[in-house]
Amino acid sequence: MNAGYTTEDLRAAVEAAIRAPSLHNSQPWRFRLHDGGIEISADRERLRSVAARDWGVRLSCGAALFNLRLALAVAGKPATVGIRPYPHDPRVLARLVPDVARPAAGAERSLHDAVARRHSNRTPFWGDPVPAEVRSALAKAARAESGWLEFVIGSAAVGAVAEIAHAANRVLERDPRYTAELARWTRFDPAPDGVPVSVGGPAGEPQDLLPQRAFGVRTRAPGRDFEAEPLVAVLGCAGDSDADQLGAGQALQRVLLTATGAGVAVSMLSQPIEVPAAREQLRLALGRYGMPQMVLRLGYGQPGFPTPRRPAEDVIDVDPR
Repeated sequence: MNAGYTTEDLRAAVEAAIRAPSLHNSQPWRFRLHDGGIEISADRERLRSVAARDWGVRLSCGAALFNLRLALAVAGKPATVGIRPYPHDPRVLARLVPDVARPAAGAERSLHDAVARRHSNRTPFWGDPVPAEVRSALAKAARAESGWLEFVIGSAAVGAVAEIAHAANRVLERDPRYTAELARWTRFDPAPDGVPVSVGGPAGEPQDLLPQRAFGVRTRAPGRDFEAEPLVAVLGCAGDSDADQLGAGQALQRVLLTATGAGVAVSMLSQPIEVPAAREQLRLALGRYGMPQMVLRLGYGQPGFPTPRRPAEDVIDVDPR
């Protein structure tokens, strides 16, 4: 039997896990070492008034789970993952216990190297196309985590997805709870969470093909419109259960890290997923089996900066035993 993980393993893995993306950079996760296993739990109180709160928490924790797996693998201590290990405690989303020790694979090291550099880029991209081989690698990354990545090809198809996204954004912006939650996570001063206005992207304008979240009131420089023909992709998975959404978070993070390694910038549009009617429209428009879990805009642009994170010790719980 393999020995359990140690507090040092926990700390090193959590340092990577907290670099995962989360809705509004809310970081809705907790970690602990319990009976030699590392557990990740949902912290639903971090998102109070989001209609799709549970989806957002599970997707975010799935992305953090993927980073946990990577960090442990790179340390030569890969994990076996159990999803929802305690039926009596739905807050615990996953438990990782040691598998057979082995050296990390080259792909694992490359993905791990991208963890600290990955960040959303909400600014306009340049016109350079993303090569076919890179798009293929991104689709392969999604499949490796039992997901799929559908690139939306053609101006008509992109326009249809854009209209669904704008309609969803209008629905959300009419909800005072949504606008209050967005304001709560917008940071004008330094903070360990939320989205600083410096990286929130410029405010949306009527000519924009895709909607922007209103993180602050930054205006864009003249001639810095968003790209007229963006590369748009939709990430999804076979179902929409709690386990499916955790899996989608892992697929999302593998895609994002693969993109980072290839020098591709990404921003995420979750509005069409947060509104059930828009999500169903998107599913029908794609004609894919399964459920959409995130819309991505990909391209090349001016490098930005990662959003801040809470210290690892702030999200680690001590096992009461």
